[in-house]
Amino acid sequence: MEPLGMFEIIGRVLYQFTPVWLALIILFAASIAYKRKLGLYGKLFDSPIGMIGFGLVMFWVFTGVFGQIDLIVTHDSLSQVSGMRNKVPGTALRSPGEGQYAWYLFGGDHLARDVFSRVIDGAWVVVRIAPLATLFAFMVGITLGLPAGYFGGRLDTIISFTANLILAFPVILLFYLLVTPEIVATGVPNFMATVLFIFPIIFTAVLINSRYHTQPSFRTPLMIGVLGVMFWIYLSLISTGGYLVKNDDFSIPALPEIFDLFDVSGGILVVFVSVVFVNSPTVFRIVRGLAMDIKTRDYVAAAQTRGESAWYIMLWEILPNARGPLIVDFCLRIGYTTILLGTLGFFGLGLESESPDWGTTINSGRKLLASFPHPALVPALSLLSLVLGLNLLADGLREESLKD
Repeated sequence: MEPLGMFEIIGRVLYQFTPVWLALIILFAASIAYKRKLGLYGKLFDSPIGMIGFGLVMFWVFTGVFGQIDLIVTHDSLSQVSGMRNKVPGTALRSPGEGQYAWYLFGGDHLARDVFSRVIDGAWVVVRIAPLATLFAFMVGITLGLPAGYFGGRLDTIISFTANLILAFPVILLFYLLVTPEIVATGVPNFMATVLFIFPIIFTAVLINSRYHTQPSFRTPLMIGVLGVMFWIYLSLISTGGYLVKNDDFSIPALPEIFDLFDVSGGILVVFVSVVFVNSPTVFRIVRGLAMDIKTRDYVAAAQTRGESAWYIMLWEILPNARGPLIVDFCLRIGYTTILLGTLGFFGLGLESESPDWGTTINSGRKLLASFPHPALVPALSLLSLVLGLNLLADGLREESLKD
């Protein structure tokens, strides 16, 4: 078969993304139609910058999701096709099998894998890890930052000193230490996950109890149900095959394997824990500063006069009024986390060497960058566009939040 020309490549790529275009059209149409009922999210559609950023972000979110159900990818991202090593974009397969896509739209890499499919699968790695890791970091930062800023004193001094200590530690060195086989074998990343992943449960428990403490008949069954499910998910996250740690020297069971909802691979767990650990102190300092400012407001004094508990004031008076800056920082921090994931993949830290994540793919293609730029250039542009979208989205949210 003949190789594709530039315009043919563009046309076929656009066609492959048809499910994404349809999903974006439906999402934007519904959001614009009901934007006056959607709060800050609806106001985002009054900002051209925010809409562009949101569109870029959701493009990659839908790409990652649809890529997992084989609606976009053209080949297996790990499969190697004879004769397609370092081939330029649009190169046709020599003898495609029945039902096999006949071209490598973005060319082949140094192992004769389809660059287009690897970029699509790499999007799923990013959209799966970056937002969740950022969310967990926010749970840790909020849970520690609110009491530190509200109560102050010795509690604030201890937590702030610990946060500053973590921030002073070189980030890359920390990642190198965490992925060292000897460190992984001791179960240190698993123990860190055990501590860090408990914070969403603590936050939810305090949130529910502070809101419904005067309604024990409703509060108790609600907490049992919600926290029971969250604790089950928590045990599934920190365990592999039912074990928290399992090696030749010792093993620590977490829950029966039949109840283990999913196994998180060691590489992803290390990356996830590292990102949460590094981001949490920064979130803590932001939340602490906001709490110290907002606790002086009149509505906080009114809540104290009503006899509300300290945790009720922190979670239902201070936190809602700090949501604007926190939402903006959340979007920016997802961008930072995306760059961090790309950096980790580029240095080969944590994720498997065959992983299609963008950092690993860029690293694989950099050695032949002068002769064959496409294997590294495509994931690099993908990473750039997602981070740009997150920054524009944060700018749009900041612009609209300032109008309130």
